[in-house]
Amino acid sequence: MYTLTIPKKIAIAIAGLSLVAATAAQGKYPEHPIKFIVPSAAGGSPDVLSRVIANAIAQDVGQSIIVENKPGAAGGIGIVALKDSKADGYTVGYGNINTLSVNQALFKKLPYDVDQDLTPVGQMFSLYNVLIVPAQSDIHSVADLLKKAKAEPGKLSYGASGVGTTGHMGGELFKSLAKIDVLFVPYNSGPAALQDLIGGRLDYMFSNSSEAVPLIQAGKVRGLGVSSLHRLPLLPDVPTVDEAGVKGYETISWGGIVAPAGTPAEVITRLNKSLEKALQDGEVKKSLATFGAEASYTTPEQFKDLIDSQAKKWASIIEEAGIEKLD
Repeated sequence: MYTLTIPKKIAIAIAGLSLVAATAAQGKYPEHPIKFIVPSAAGGSPDVLSRVIANAIAQDVGQSIIVENKPGAAGGIGIVALKDSKADGYTVGYGNINTLSVNQALFKKLPYDVDQDLTPVGQMFSLYNVLIVPAQSDIHSVADLLKKAKAEPGKLSYGASGVGTTGHMGGELFKSLAKIDVLFVPYNSGPAALQDLIGGRLDYMFSNSSEAVPLIQAGKVRGLGVSSLHRLPLLPDVPTVDEAGVKGYETISWGGIVAPAGTPAEVITRLNKSLEKALQDGEVKKSLATFGAEASYTTPEQFKDLIDSQAKKWASIIEEAGIEKLD
């Protein structure tokens, strides 16, 4: 067989040109619009907050970022679409406490593997829940709630928009730390649960701050505590659940950016730097704050650590509560 031998000098020159071409290609990223998959319906907190941050990132990278909503299957439809996308940096997506951590222990089998199918880019924000009761309730503090729950075991009820949501998980953590016996009532949506709470058919619930704050301000519900370890600017007079007596209580509805596994490291770094810049922008912080959210930048490595630690935390709560795994 005839073998073509390339002179050493030419081979070195070709290799050098290839390196220059590769470097130039990397330097041009992104050359066209980026798709951002949000695994939930348009109009919800994940969608709105993602759009705020995506718009800021787009300004920095010099290309449009097109948000595409793919709701369904507890976020599974959107995450599967993301993992099946080409790992070239032109498709990224939103991942949160549920799709990346809670669901690992909540479902018998997920259609995706967080470790094998996805690459963390960075955390975007932290969003907190508020422990609320009906405005007409005789419960005026966390201490009142605990006293009543312990005096009437099994009688008080709390609701949330489905099994495995932060309202549910936060409620189970509260139940575990406070050592109380209460009933969980799952709903198909947050508004349905809130309607029953306002009507007095539920005793309490942990509601997203973007939903709870307007209701508190309107006098329809009463805020007893916030799920963060620091008081929220929107509710400066409402203590944290931790300082109100349930020590160690914290629930964060965090969200961040993930990409398909195999996305080039330099692309992940580029996007993370743009994310960092976006979260330092005063207008972005102001927009997030209107929804009760806080900018929470992390490196890809820190985001991976958060995903792993939260998966362990909520797996323990799910096991302790005896929550049956979902199909």
